[in-house]
Amino acid sequence: MTKVVGVKFRNTGKTYFFDPQDLEIEQGESVIVETARGVEFGTVSLGITEMKREDISKPLKPVLRIANEEDHKQHIENESRKDETMAICQELVQKRNLDMKLVDVEFTISGNKVIFYFTADGRVDFRELVKDLASVFHMRIELRQVGSRDEAKMLGGIGSCGKRLCCTTWLSDFQPVSIKMAKNQNLSLNPTKISGVCGRLMCCLKYENDLYTKLRDGIPDNGEKVGTPDGMGKVFDTNILEETVRVRLFTGELDENGNEKLETDLKVYPKREIKRTKKPKRAPEVSDFDCKNCGACSMGDAEFEE
Repeated sequence: MTKVVGVKFRNTGKTYFFDPQDLEIEQGESVIVETARGVEFGTVSLGITEMKREDISKPLKPVLRIANEEDHKQHIENESRKDETMAICQELVQKRNLDMKLVDVEFTISGNKVIFYFTADGRVDFRELVKDLASVFHMRIELRQVGSRDEAKMLGGIGSCGKRLCCTTWLSDFQPVSIKMAKNQNLSLNPTKISGVCGRLMCCLKYENDLYTKLRDGIPDNGEKVGTPDGMGKVFDTNILEETVRVRLFTGELDENGNEKLETDLKVYPKREIKRTKKPKRAPEVSDFDCKNCGACSMGDAEFEE
């Protein structure tokens, strides 16, 4: 077992694990840690706890110290510089006529590095922009391209439910979301109704998907020919939560085109009373969570030191 401490660098960001060393650290405290990006200021979201070594994917970097008064002052100063820094970068982006949208900016606590986050439809050649920024700020510059989901997470907003976005309040990691999940829940496939403010499929489609998948087992598709206690019929509608099927029975007669006629009345049957004549083939699941929106990689990352 290894002792670890969980640290967040954003209020709703992912929790990263660090080696607490010999420090007595409690949840809610601010700490200075060493990361791949340099020395950073973070907040302890998980106090000292023990984890199995196999559950820790990377060698742990250390917690350097509990943040002191000077660190807090520097952090507040860095936060106050964001708006001005974004404005300067935006002006340089327009000057270079680059097709990119700035999202956020961060300073390391050491004050020797600034990180700009941006979105773009494709790769952007920002090498000259990095040089311009380095000449203005006289520190190391990093530009990091993120996806639309990460943009929504950073900027925040209100979802169609009327509440703050899950990704900005409690959701730390994005999970794969597919159009099949919307189909399982009998939702409208209108993109405007099942997409979030990020333009991608809503993360909440996944929350109840396992339950709907379980309840949907054995439910026939609309238009499917099934057997009922009253004879053969055609499925016109289903209610997954109530586990019922609405069917129009065949009359036994043929119309002028040779097709079987259906009764005008709809009858409702429990799922257990329905006998499927054949198991239909379902379309393969297609994920909406791809390299364009996951933000897991650092596509387009670059550094330049003057």
